[in-house]
Formats: sequence, C-alpha cells, structure tokens
Amino acid sequence: MSARSYNGCDDATVDRTHTLVTQPEGASMHSILVYVIVVLVFGIGAKSLPVHALQPANIPRIGWLSLSGTVAPWALDAFRAGLRDHGYEEGHNIAIEFRLAAGKPEILSTLATDLVRLPVDIILASATPASLAAKQATSTIPIIIVAVGDPVGTGLVSSLAKPGGNITGLATLIPELSAKRLELLKETFPHISRVAVLYNPSNPAKERDWEETMEAARPLGVELLPVEVRTADEFEGAFATIVGSGAEALVTFVDPLTIRHRQKIVAFATAKALPAMYGLDDFVEAGGLMAYGISFPALYRRAAVFVDKILKGAKPADLPVEQPMRLELVINLKTARDLGFKIPQSVLFRADRILQ
Repeated sequence: MSARSYNGCDDATVDRTHTLVTQPEGASMHSILVYVIVVLVFGIGAKSLPVHALQPANIPRIGWLSLSGTVAPWALDAFRAGLRDHGYEEGHNIAIEFRLAAGKPEILSTLATDLVRLPVDIILASATPASLAAKQATSTIPIIIVAVGDPVGTGLVSSLAKPGGNITGLATLIPELSAKRLELLKETFPHISRVAVLYNPSNPAKERDWEETMEAARPLGVELLPVEVRTADEFEGAFATIVGSGAEALVTFVDPLTIRHRQKIVAFATAKALPAMYGLDDFVEAGGLMAYGISFPALYRRAAVFVDKILKGAKPADLPVEQPMRLELVINLKTARDLGFKIPQSVLFRADRILQ
C-alpha cells in the first residue's frame, strides 16, 4: 500500500448555517467550464453558486457525510477508482456532494439533513458518528456506511446478514481485533505490565474495542489505564495522565479524532519512548511504531460496488453488510531503531510491511 495523507484534516470554516461544502481537487473541466460560463453570462459571484449547480443535470448524486474537515485524499481516490470500475465518472454521469463537519459532531445532524433536502440519491457515511447522523436524518434515502466499528451494536442495522431498513455498507467489526493488537504489543515487548489506552468515549463503537482489550489484558497479565479524549483540547491533559500513571506502553483506538491528531499522538509516544500500537497504518507512516488493522482504502473502493448495485435497483435491506477480509501488520523499523527497541524476529516475519 502506498503512503497516504490526511493533509487536509485541519478545521475548515463552517458558515452560519453550519453547512460545509468542500470541493476536492479533481473537479472535471466540464464542471469548471459550466461555472465560468454562468459567471460570465449572468454575473453570478463564485460564493453564491452552490456546488451542485456545477454538476450536469439528471445524474445520480452521492452525498458524502463525514466528521472530518476535508476528505482524506486516499479515501476519495479509492472511491473514485471504484466508481470508474463500474463505469461512473464524477462530473459526467455521477456527482458527489460533500458535507464535512470539521471535527464538530454537533453539526453532523444539520449536514445530514441538508443532504436529504437537496436531495441526494445515496448517502455515503464515513465512520460511526456520520452514520448515526444519516440514519437520524432519513429512513428512505439509501445509506452506505463505511468504516463503522459495530453497526449492529450501535443500532444502525438489525444484523450484518439482513440489515433491514435503508442502510448497508462496510463494517470494521472483526472479532477480537482489539485484543490481537494488545497481544502483539505484549509479544513484542514482554516486559510491559501497564498499558495506557487512548480513546474517544463519545464514539459508541469504541466501547466494544475497550471490552475486547480488557478481556485480552487479564491472561496477559497487563493492567490497562483508560485515558479518554473527546476533543483536540483534551490531548495535553491526556498525555499528562499517561505520564503520571507510569504506563509502559500505549494503545490508541482508531477514531476520526485520533486520526486527525495522529501526528500529535505519535510525537508524544516518541518523546516518551513508549512502545505504541495503533489500529491504522497512517500512524506508522507518521512515525509511529506499529499498527495492526484493516486496509481502509479497500473499504472505500468497495463502497462503490454498493453504489452501483443500489443505482441499478437493489435495496439496502437486501445487501448484507460486509466485513474486511484482509488485515495488515505494519512496523516502522526506523522508529524502533531510533528508540532503541528490538523487534523480535517472530513479529517481523509476520509483518506485511516494514518501513525502513
């Protein structure tokens, strides 16, 4: 997998109606030409022209709903590639409307409602908070959830096999995945006995991660220290708690908040020489030590399959929620060397990627 970036994850400006529209790079020349003609002929200012006015009429519209400030380039690239696999080209025979909450969960409901009012033909909801907001906003427009930890436990669907209602998509629920991360960390560093767990409790899916990690900790002889962080302002306090607790290692749960601030988390773990395990390889590419988890670009590319099926008449209720089949162990050997850590050969042999 190539290196990925969340460079656009800084807070974006939200207007007075809390409706944030971000037009990512890659807008078609056709759309740009239409916009220029409208401006020249009718004298309409750029700020007064809605994004959907740039799109050709009578083509399906996908509403992309996310807690983040902008769409991660790797996610959008993967989704667009999946659309092309099925004959869709953004700006020609399909359009994407973006509603992004800039890290403010309290406006997700407003953004979801805005997509419903447009209306869009399908809502693609990224992660659990956006998915819950979309479910609250509509019971009729099809919703494709992506990267949701526990869609059944959070009430999004009735079951994975028969989701029911207007929701289907891709879950990241893999039994005992969180437990496996702790086991790998303990195998790599057998001496650790006290591990801090950094997570966002406002994300309902993280409760299951915590329970699995707790179950794994007992037989491993590891004491867990839960460290909660709900907003960007709470990280410094959380780091102070970790240091004060005498934690010997760190586990960070994947969440839109922790992803956006992964560089801050990695910098802290590095500065304190804490062995750290993450659930997403972006942390490792940012200098983190190791990660074990799902290939998220594959999920977003797969989401396009659901788009194609629904646009061709399939009902979300009849499309089972899918789970990822591929997991990756990624190790940053440079970080290990810099911190003086020796990674056992038994762990290195199982790594899917090693960053030198």
